[in-house]
Amino acid sequence: MRIKKDDTVIVLTGKDKGKTGKVLKAMPKEGRVIVEGVNIQTKHQKQTQKEAAEIKHQEGPINVSNVMYYDTKAKKPSRIGYKIENGKKVRIAKQTGAVID
Repeated sequence: MRIKKDDTVIVLTGKDKGKTGKVLKAMPKEGRVIVEGVNIQTKHQKQTQKEAAEIKHQEGPINVSNVMYYDTKAKKPSRIGYKIENGKKVRIAKQTGAVID
């Protein structure tokens, strides 16, 4: 999986198409990511002795194939490639050729 935590991504399909956000959590075994502000789900929290009952809104996981890395400098979505630099494998944005990390 080429998308990692703290990457900025854009959603390609679904109800949140076109939204951008930061990846909060990457789950490579499931092939899913949780993106900030995308796929908001409603959870009903029962009352406990310490906390009151409430309705929580939180992000749900979406398939990694539905998101694409968003290059903030070029302001365009870009595919991710790999390149060897100084004996280290680094990720690059295919659109601009810039090193991501």
